[in-house]
Amino acid sequence: MSATQQYVLLLGIALGTVGVVLSLYGVARSMGRTRREPGKDVPASAGILSRDPVWGRYHARYYGYALLFLAFDMEMAFMYPWAVVYKEVGLVALLDMGVFLAILFLGLLYGWSQGALRRQ
Repeated sequence: MSATQQYVLLLGIALGTVGVVLSLYGVARSMGRTRREPGKDVPASAGILSRDPVWGRYHARYYGYALLFLAFDMEMAFMYPWAVVYKEVGLVALLDMGVFLAILFLGLLYGWSQGALRRQ
């Protein structure tokens, strides 16, 4: 596939996406207008209005959980392409993945030492 064909395909996908979004927006508008109610913009939990501000609900300790999740999520995102090219590249790919996993393991050890895995 030539570069021009790839760009035409990309343009087609982009135009198709914009078309789907606009058509869904049109369908939503044609079904009826939304009513403005005073309680719609108020944060609520299980039907009970919250007295606390929205930004005050999350404690800073969840930052560690989020970082660990992102680290292992990225690990899976990088391991699939690595597994695809492993046969072609060989030992160099194995060593690269070993270094990558070692760095992630050091991050896990650091999080463990800081108490990020302790149940609160």
